Amino acid sequence: MSESEIKIGAFTIGSTHPPFLVAEMSGNHNQSLERALAIVEAAALSGAHAVKLQTYTADSMTLDIDTGEFVISDLNSIWHGESLYQLYQKAATPWEWHRPIFDRCRELGMVAFSTAFDDRSVDFLEELKTPAYKIASFENIDLPLIARVAQTGKPVIISTGMASEDEISEAVTTARENGCRQLILLKCTSAYPASPIEANLRTIPHLRDKFGVQVGLSDHTLGVGTAVAAVAVGASMVEKHFTLSRSEGGVDAAFSLEPGEFRSLVVECNIAWQSLGTISHTRSESEEESARFRRSLYVVEDMKAGEALNEKNMRAIRPGSGLPPKFHKKIIGKKVNKDVKRGTPITWDLME
Repeated sequence: MSESEIKIGAFTIGSTHPPFLVAEMSGNHNQSLERALAIVEAAALSGAHAVKLQTYTADSMTLDIDTGEFVISDLNSIWHGESLYQLYQKAATPWEWHRPIFDRCRELGMVAFSTAFDDRSVDFLEELKTPAYKIASFENIDLPLIARVAQTGKPVIISTGMASEDEISEAVTTARENGCRQLILLKCTSAYPASPIEANLRTIPHLRDKFGVQVGLSDHTLGVGTAVAAVAVGASMVEKHFTLSRSEGGVDAAFSLEPGEFRSLVVECNIAWQSLGTISHTRSESEEESARFRRSLYVVEDMKAGEALNEKNMRAIRPGSGLPPKFHKKIIGKKVNKDVKRGTPITWDLME
């Protein structure tokens, strides 16, 4: 099964196009619309193709309970001690901000889209004419939600964090059975931050070949190395969390890229994509001049007509005007048909 190209706004996503690079705002707006719009502008200046939001309310995500399993107890978590409700209250992007953010992205030549978390958010995003939908890793087992998003006919991007191969297959089947014809899977490690050791990027071509879809990376590692490596193994999309400054805080700031780092991501991912090229065993155009200086066989001592070539008067040296070194043994003992000066390339018409 071969993957087909995906269109999101003016951008085409596929192996013959540069990687589609998405700046995830998440909760890094710190509850300020002014900051949210500044993030959009910084993302555009950094070379992002899209800004992604998350469309939910704390009440649509969880219950207002601050005990037991509703509190993050993992000592290693950057959100340790917070209740889910408190976290989602801080991180949520107010719905009335979506339109000005979408409009500003459009003005700056980017696309804006969002992660939907329930039917109400899908209805709202349809009103905004979102060009695509994201399904977060934590919702990739919510098959009714995937079905609802697929029924819009828009491109669907599904993160695969925590999912087994069977669960991914169920998500893909659900999307397709409900009309999705443009599907992207994102390899994802749902840890914050994530370790490159757990990235398992070799899964990217496996997902592409198994499901016949475009595959990218939702990256929570620090820095840009994992993302660049993902492009090198075939990722056609990369999503990274984005902030103006980690020092200014924010629910996701600790594993988000700053503008200069995102610019580096853009540059290095494009270099990685350009470097893939095609399967080729031919000399490139830029190598033609260098090829003149490959090793070849030369006379290294003055010789008289009738004198035989031997190990002393012939060597493989640079440049490359003579016969290739592979003929060295074949022409040992052959006689030259004229006087030859040191530094003459050996060619077949030089020999008797």
